[in-house]
Amino acid sequence: MAARVEAASMGGVEIDEEESDERGSMWDLDQKLDQSMDEEAGRLRNMYREKKFSAILLLQLSFQSLGVVYGDLGTSPLYVFYNTFPHGIKDPEDIIGALSLIIYSLTLIPLLKYVFVVCKANDNGQGGTFALYSLLCRHAKVKTIQNQHRTDEELTTYSRTTFHEHSFAAKTKRWLEKHTSRKTALLVLVLVGTCMVIGDGILTPAISVLSAAGGLRVNLPHISNGVVVFVAVVILVSLFSVQHYGTDRVGWLFAPIVFLWFLSIASIGIYNIWKHDTSVLKAFSPVYIYRYFKRGGRDRWTSLGGIMLSITGIEALFADLSHFPVSAVQIAFTVIVFPCLLLAYSGQAAYIRRHPDHVADAFYRSIPGSVYWPMFIIATAAAIVASQATISATFSLVKQALAHGCFPRVKVVHTSRKFLGQIYVPDINWILMILCIAVTAGFKNQSQIGNAYGTAVNQSQIGNAYGTAVVIVMLVTTLLMTLIMILVWRCHWVLVLIFTILSLVVECTYFSAMLFKIDQGGWVPLVIAAAFLLIMSVWHYGTLKRYEFEMHSKVSMAWIVGLGPSLGLVRVPGVGLVYTELASGVPHIFSHFITNLPAIHSVVVFVCVKNLPVYTVPEEERFLVKRIGPKNFHMFRCVARYGYRDLHKKDDNFEKRLFESLFLYVRLESMMEGGCSDSDEYSICGSQQQLKDTLGNGNENENLVTFNTFDSIESITPVKRVSHTVTASSQMSGGVDELEFINRCRDAGVVHIMGNTVVRARREARFYKKIAIDYVYAFLRKICREHSAIYNVPQESLLNVGQIFYV
Repeated sequence: MAARVEAASMGGVEIDEEESDERGSMWDLDQKLDQSMDEEAGRLRNMYREKKFSAILLLQLSFQSLGVVYGDLGTSPLYVFYNTFPHGIKDPEDIIGALSLIIYSLTLIPLLKYVFVVCKANDNGQGGTFALYSLLCRHAKVKTIQNQHRTDEELTTYSRTTFHEHSFAAKTKRWLEKHTSRKTALLVLVLVGTCMVIGDGILTPAISVLSAAGGLRVNLPHISNGVVVFVAVVILVSLFSVQHYGTDRVGWLFAPIVFLWFLSIASIGIYNIWKHDTSVLKAFSPVYIYRYFKRGGRDRWTSLGGIMLSITGIEALFADLSHFPVSAVQIAFTVIVFPCLLLAYSGQAAYIRRHPDHVADAFYRSIPGSVYWPMFIIATAAAIVASQATISATFSLVKQALAHGCFPRVKVVHTSRKFLGQIYVPDINWILMILCIAVTAGFKNQSQIGNAYGTAVNQSQIGNAYGTAVVIVMLVTTLLMTLIMILVWRCHWVLVLIFTILSLVVECTYFSAMLFKIDQGGWVPLVIAAAFLLIMSVWHYGTLKRYEFEMHSKVSMAWIVGLGPSLGLVRVPGVGLVYTELASGVPHIFSHFITNLPAIHSVVVFVCVKNLPVYTVPEEERFLVKRIGPKNFHMFRCVARYGYRDLHKKDDNFEKRLFESLFLYVRLESMMEGGCSDSDEYSICGSQQQLKDTLGNGNENENLVTFNTFDSIESITPVKRVSHTVTASSQMSGGVDELEFINRCRDAGVVHIMGNTVVRARREARFYKKIAIDYVYAFLRKICREHSAIYNVPQESLLNVGQIFYV
């Protein structure tokens, strides 16, 4: 198989490279000089098992989950019935049919599917589309950027299951891994779901706050629609403006507000059922769903788009799962959320049966006059909480996408010292605010009915957009859950088929109804998602091509050894940290550097920072350090590993922690040599001649001992036993001298050498590829954060090495 890589350094010279399948002696030599990062045996896998909580603590967590997880789902009664009957009610029996649809929609989707099935598919407590994708990446090689190594599987947070070679799961795994197009299709599916959730982050605040503010016109009918929209915009601007404070300071208020909201709507629902029409309770019989559609008409089918709004918020429910144990989320829904929502919708239906002309403002008009203004305040506060939950979920998904190389590098701020998941993304925050205000104010001009119903039509347009986004997220989750049930849970194919068919039947029914509303506002999330999908796809494509370029153009370690300890240059005092995306091999920027400059630092460390498909990497397992090449070359490799929830915080001194790991490695290496010198069981080849002798004897993997930098000395295990004598370097005698040598070099100065690879489209490339690479990707790279800012590298210590790569 031949692979053609066209690359150019600063001069722009193209290079053709043939990759042969025949692995000769040079390849063997490279493997011996630069071995993979093998971790020692004995590491325990920390399979995620939900912690055991006392009954009182579990109830407390269930109460707290109301404010974070269920705010969005709980505010749906504000706008469901008008979006179901936007043109009024023609037959009173339609109200019973619509209520029956709402009851069974809440039962099938949020209760049975999400709370009791999907929430179990969390990644060590993390939810969202990328959490499901990370689970799949650990159980099958479906990542498009193949930078994982077997040592990563030994992490305590890298939990996965195994299956029999001839099982249905194994066949599915091989089917997914067989073609790159299938891996790409899976990633695109995940990106579509993520983009739709980002769209929810725009539409949820718009419809929730606008619906709450619309209550002003019920008791103050002289207020114009413009005033209502203005009030909603002011609330939205205030909401997005305080995001940088985080939810930690005001989060304790969320649960009481939402709990009070649920109790209030349940109480009002009971009041309306008792006062207006107790016969609405017959809607619990599914027979009325059949009668509802039997009467025929397109309006009844398209009304499903409004009914589906009763289950909006489930995507935020799953994305915000990380804050609480699954059992607490389940208790909160079954004990409080589910019964309160059923009572609220039943009460509104009873009121509308008596006053069908009030369907446009059903929620506020059904409130008894004596408690109207307190309920207006509670509703507005609950809408703000619901918006906050969706915004926080959007921040989390953007952070996960960034860690998977699917989003441009943006600034991520940690807003809480107690909770790892509470973050703030300034760029995304202001983009959400601008788009949210545009949606809220923009639909105002699309009203086709009288001024009296202006606000209601506003809500209907946004509701159509919101419903389209939610139903697509539901479909994506179903498809991913199918793979999770096969590969992760190893369910029988019959159970998988039942779950998939039932979910798709319900969701595709809703989706078909939303298709009729594309021209009535449903196009908005599609446009928003398409824009974000374009950005994320182009960025990932550019990232993938850059990684492939580094893989194909990496320099042979044998060539480095052939240069001798001085690398054919002047070794000046200092430490050079060469950043690369490769966890093995010498990056092309290093060869480009030493062929254009006459000097290199006395100590060289190749630093690879990579993100793994795990939610976090423990601090004690963050860095892996090893020596590459003979000892007197003073060359090391350090791999820094991060999960998709881990942050590079400002108070993290990346350089300091890197050197601590390097010093610990040298110290442990020296102690290993000293402890085994009598029996001569362990050694490290010190000189180039001894290295050649070792390789000449045909022994494999014998020139290197690898350590985990934070394990105890007793757990350190050599790769193989070697019978050669340790020869000290000409510049030091033992580990202590080497530590002093590295310290002196560090005091002389540390330089961070980073590659600045420019990706360009070839002349013969198609026009759309030129637009994507030369304009879109180039623009995104120009405005995104530099790696030096993420790793807190001082500008005076930074050295960029330029390269041009043609795709």
